[in-house]
Amino acid sequence: MAFLGWIGTIISTAMPQWKMASYAGDNIVTAQALYEGLWMSCAMQSTGQIQCKVYDSLLKLESSLQATRALMVASILLGLVGVFVAVTGMKCMKCMEDDQVKKMRMAVFGGVIFIISGLAALVATSWYGNRVARAFYDPLTPVNTRFEFGSALFIGWAAASLVILGGSFLCCSCPRRETSYPPTRGYPKNASSTGKDYV
Repeated sequence: MAFLGWIGTIISTAMPQWKMASYAGDNIVTAQALYEGLWMSCAMQSTGQIQCKVYDSLLKLESSLQATRALMVASILLGLVGVFVAVTGMKCMKCMEDDQVKKMRMAVFGGVIFIISGLAALVATSWYGNRVARAFYDPLTPVNTRFEFGSALFIGWAAASLVILGGSFLCCSCPRRETSYPPTRGYPKNASSTGKDYV
């Protein structure tokens, strides 16, 4: 589950449909659809032809977009580390086969990394979505420049949720601590223990 979410995070980061042009106005007639992502902006003509332009300068980008980029890239890298750590802790792997406790702890550690990765992606997508929503409802924003949520945002939210859930399931595989004292055994009472002698 966490691995599928991690793949979804990569797909969401690469997609250009983080926000799409809104056609909420009554008098808007357009022959193209506009999309913007973390790395490029695209325009799809009515004929189906798509033209994309990669952002030229990093310094010209908004600081919020740069922060969203950094969070998504960090989420992907953390997810990659989480995959290797969690695979090491899987029961089917022969690594650390002689010590099952350490093996399960590695799986739990991988789960923690996945949770952090999912939270980073969730913060990035939610922050970006909040900016899109605020600009959409801002009365000072011209109608022809308003954007709505793109499909990449929904994929990012779903992927982040899968990563967090998968990491939580891995954390639940933590072994219980064993007590150092052996369990006590009960002994049946005999007739002499009652203090009465029968003749």
